[in-house]
Amino acid sequence: MARRDHVSETPATQFLRARKVAFAEHVYDYVEHGGALHSAEMLGMDPFAVVKTLVMQDDQARPLLVLMHGNRKVSTKNLARQIGAKSVEPCQPEVANKHSGYLVGGTSPFGTRKAMPVYYEQSILTLPRMSINGGRRGYLVELDAAVCMQLLDARPVRCALAE
Repeated sequence: MARRDHVSETPATQFLRARKVAFAEHVYDYVEHGGALHSAEMLGMDPFAVVKTLVMQDDQARPLLVLMHGNRKVSTKNLARQIGAKSVEPCQPEVANKHSGYLVGGTSPFGTRKAMPVYYEQSILTLPRMSINGGRRGYLVELDAAVCMQLLDARPVRCALAE
């Protein structure tokens, strides 16, 4: 069961509430480098349904967000090909923090500091509901997957690799 003792407003929850999106809150004990697999384990969730938000950049250093299943990795080669870039790579943590306005480990795709294109692994839409970071380390929001992608004007890609 989700604890609600220390959840406060974040830019992500403000974004969702302003758009009247229903979401559930899940709090867990954050562990450095634990990632989506740790949060899924702590909350008793399927890691396939816990979606991680990755801040990446293309060969022109333009930032973008990639939403991926918690138990999958991104094939940057496949992603670059599909978005028409020469290459794609993860941003360094300090660069990712600057673009998103969130600390790495607490990055949400909602309410980011800088508007960035959002891409999602297309199989995420097979999920009726998904959990994704709510803008703070140790905090996930659970919502309808299709609503999430519509809100973000996200574009589908196929770039998942097994973890």
